[in-house]
Amino acid sequence: MYLNPSAFQRSYLEMEKKFKIYVYEDGEPPVFHYSSMEGILGIEGILINHIEISKFRTKNPEKAHVYFLPISVLSIAHYVYVLHNRAWTPLQNVAVDYVNHIAGKYPYWNRSLGHDHFMLACHDWAPTISHAVPYLYKNSIRVLCNANTSEGFNLSKDVSLPEIYLPGGNMDGLIGGPPPSKRSILVFYSGGIHGYIREILMKEWKNKDPDVQIHEYLPKSMSYYDMFRKSRYCICPSGWEVASPRMVEGLYTGCVPVLLKDHYAKPFSDVLDWSTFSVDVAVKDIPNLKKILTAIPQEQYIKMQRAGILVRRHFEVNIPPKRYDVFHMILHSIWLRRLNIQVRDINEI
Repeated sequence: MYLNPSAFQRSYLEMEKKFKIYVYEDGEPPVFHYSSMEGILGIEGILINHIEISKFRTKNPEKAHVYFLPISVLSIAHYVYVLHNRAWTPLQNVAVDYVNHIAGKYPYWNRSLGHDHFMLACHDWAPTISHAVPYLYKNSIRVLCNANTSEGFNLSKDVSLPEIYLPGGNMDGLIGGPPPSKRSILVFYSGGIHGYIREILMKEWKNKDPDVQIHEYLPKSMSYYDMFRKSRYCICPSGWEVASPRMVEGLYTGCVPVLLKDHYAKPFSDVLDWSTFSVDVAVKDIPNLKKILTAIPQEQYIKMQRAGILVRRHFEVNIPPKRYDVFHMILHSIWLRRLNIQVRDINEI
């Protein structure tokens, strides 16, 4: 499951012992220091809250490795956005004004030009809002669900945040599923037709083959999560944007994720070997979906399914957080990308 298990273990333990985050206290909720922890984008609010109360937080900015900009893009969408107003400027100005404020009040932004600062957002608008602050876009660590490399997501400095939907606000009832021998469906997908990839998927496979269960809307007699647990593979296509909670839903339920995504940066890919617990299918190969999946040997499928069960702890959301869960893995990804030089005041040089 890991590209280099011993290197990951050493780095993770070092992060646990040493990592310090300074959270700017400037700004008032709900646009700053707060985001909703409910719904499909709730992971943004959960992780912002975890950072605010984390043992990794330091009140002494001189001891910090990184500095957190507590801007919530989800809250900007809820509280600043005016319905039917297509102008980006009022939304972008929230980030522009905040960075200008902390740059004028504290020395830390200017001395690194934002390299040791990070933001965290799951809303699709985050890349566009961050683009309004050039150094935030080019230099800072952006922890984003919308991790699209064709839209400026930089693998060397940005962090891919898995989109995770917790219907009840926690993982109760979401984890676990039957063994491979009890899974009678080859592959499953259900979801709206958002974006060209899903259009192709529906055109090629909807109501075409009982082994390939592709639905726009499930009949009321069928349970979404039960279908995950009955299936060997689960389709995880991009929608309007690249992120989707289905990838994590598959890992939670023991259904091997099949990723139909262009330009998607997979979470924790500098640590995890995704080929051991998921399948990539190119958009051009959607017509051959069944052929590709049935060509995978049973032994290999079983290994992938078991690897997914083991790796899912890195995608679990715990309140409070637990070691190696998604919160700690996101912090580890930031730790790997932190500014790795000693920054000095210009007067000291």
